[in-house]
Amino acid sequence: MELITKKVEKDFMSHPLRSQDGRGFDVEVIVKYFNPCGAGTWLITEAEEQKDGDWLLFGYACIHEWEWGYVLLSELRNLRLPFGMTIERDLYSSARTVREHLKRFGITV
Repeated sequence: MELITKKVEKDFMSHPLRSQDGRGFDVEVIVKYFNPCGAGTWLITEAEEQKDGDWLLFGYACIHEWEWGYVLLSELRNLRLPFGMTIERDLYSSARTVREHLKRFGITV
């Protein structure tokens, strides 16, 4: 699965780093990435293209516990999971904010 499409790239460009500061859990989620065979969810809220063509992503993520932070798109692409699987982009989520996503996980903030 391709982690970035032309639409996702356009959304990244319209949500540069620090563009949603101060909105807390009501920030808009641009894209949700997830581990299809275990723990790992990344709710990406902002992004900035780097000089080498990679993307620095910011958002709310859970590997063992939820936290705000940065990840490079290349790091997600290079994760190798069991059975040859890779990180996937959620094509079906209709949640718009971090708060809405967390509610679907049974977490109230």
